[in-house]
Amino acid sequence: MAVKLAENNYGEFRIRLLRVIRQEGRHDIKELAAGIQFEGDFESAHTRADNKKILPTDTMKNSVYTIARQYPVEAVEDFALHLIDHFLTYNDQISRVQIEMAEYPWSRIPHGAKPHAFAFSRASSPERRTATLVATRTGTTIRAGIQSLDVLKTAESTFDGFLRDPYTTLKAQLDGVLATTIQADWLYEGDELEFSPLWHGIRQTLLETFAEHDSKSLQHTLYAIGEAVLATFDAIREIHLLLPGKHFDLVDLAPFGMDNPGEVFLPIDEPYALIEATLRRD
Repeated sequence: MAVKLAENNYGEFRIRLLRVIRQEGRHDIKELAAGIQFEGDFESAHTRADNKKILPTDTMKNSVYTIARQYPVEAVEDFALHLIDHFLTYNDQISRVQIEMAEYPWSRIPHGAKPHAFAFSRASSPERRTATLVATRTGTTIRAGIQSLDVLKTAESTFDGFLRDPYTTLKAQLDGVLATTIQADWLYEGDELEFSPLWHGIRQTLLETFAEHDSKSLQHTLYAIGEAVLATFDAIREIHLLLPGKHFDLVDLAPFGMDNPGEVFLPIDEPYALIEATLRRD
């Protein structure tokens, strides 16, 4: 029986890192997790037990730490580009390298009227900044994103006029609670991009559009959010959005002789709706 090695790759994931940037009178920190994946000429390791072209995954981990020592890690995309340049420069056997980055935010502890210079607290939200870079010998694609951005609003949200069949029991939702956790990633195009200002600007656009949009469905809101980002930022070629619907059911207080004019709700974690789409420039 003839057997041929098809697609294959290897790498190291969940490489954790805390980078401290020490300046006079002030420290800055970045907590990151990196994932590295190589594709290339690795057939001999699979078929002939020859490891001469295999860079150890432990070396990948060490490279993250040494590159972090050389650069301030101001933007996760820039840090990933440094890693890509390093791996492609010193490993001719690699044809494609993918770097996945996640940043876990910390905030300064208030100290009197000012933020503390070197003491931090973990943000209570699981929100994180992400980036995925894929590079070959001929070019690099850069996707950035945001994960676990919790949002909720208590007005300008309805859901009515939907399809009904014999099993439909849902009543029209008029001015209820709209809540989701925004998962977004977008594809950059162009050169000399300022990644951090772009990321913060896109995050603000996501939040402002969600808050101001008169939503008729979660699909309606998803499209409005994506359209706003593409209209505002020329450097974004496409945006992918995934919005889980978080349900808040109005509690029936009639058994207790009380009304409930949209004031007391029960959060429902499961099951949940999931709305997903990609918007791309025409």
